[in-house]
Amino acid sequence: MRTDRSRHAPVTCGAMLPTWPEGTVSILSTAGEEPHAIPISTAIRAGERSIVFGLAHRRGSLERLNSDPRAAMTVLAAGDLAFTATGNARVLAGALDAAPKVAAVVLDVTEVQDHHEPTFEITGGVQWHWTESHAESRDRAVRAELRRLAAA
Repeated sequence: MRTDRSRHAPVTCGAMLPTWPEGTVSILSTAGEEPHAIPISTAIRAGERSIVFGLAHRRGSLERLNSDPRAAMTVLAAGDLAFTATGNARVLAGALDAAPKVAAVVLDVTEVQDHHEPTFEITGGVQWHWTESHAESRDRAVRAELRRLAAA
């Protein structure tokens, strides 16, 4: 990612994904009749050009991606990290062992846009605060299974 803060225009970084803290809330945007965006807690960098994440079967986003795979994932995180990765999404696994009603999805990234600006710095991203311990445990288990799938 860019470190020269004197530049004024967003930089397109090709397809190289930066790293971000696990559990960072990212925003998944999907195509369709109208654009649709939802927060995601499970996005994991699976390589220089792929992001793996979980989507509940009940999510309209999963249906949208099955119809039109074009998608974007926006990440804002501590460490002055601000980017959007665009590409096509596909289902990697229809159901997870840790959460049978969650599909594993991979975003095959074709472009990464760096949103750095010299006039501001991202000092923290949005983080989930789970209000139910079983939901927190399930989210942790889903991310662990996604990491295993991404490594395979």
